[in-house]
Amino acid sequence: MSKTPTPAGSQRLRPGPLTRPSGTGCPAYSETLPRVGESAVVARRLVGQALGVWHRDALADAARLVVTELVANAVEHAEGANIRVTITRLDDGGVHVGVADKSGSRPERRVAQPDDVGGRGLALVDHMATAWGSDPLPDGKRVWAVVSA
Repeated sequence: MSKTPTPAGSQRLRPGPLTRPSGTGCPAYSETLPRVGESAVVARRLVGQALGVWHRDALADAARLVVTELVANAVEHAEGANIRVTITRLDDGGVHVGVADKSGSRPERRVAQPDDVGGRGLALVDHMATAWGSDPLPDGKRVWAVVSA
């Protein structure tokens, strides 16, 4: 497995392709949502619409599952009233899905016990995504994942 460079301070939890939009810019959609569980529905819709516009419907199921888990983690563990959901089209045919929140705490994948109600979200993200990680922001962090065909 090759290491991909990350920006200073970034934490790559699973190596993968460089996921930053190019200097010329990549098409992207974003929306600021309240930090409540119901925002996962809006985030899934945003992802589905973007993938439809970009003719990348084959990624829809995986990308919707990933954004659902990232939003759920932000709702459960972050601070602040809002989160920011982004989806960016990548040149290689994949998409970069991100959820920014007001918490500086990095996500930690844990091993859920059979009787645990939660704790499987990042394991699902790890399974569905080509790469995932988090980037620090001046007022929190962005947790992201790359979904590819």
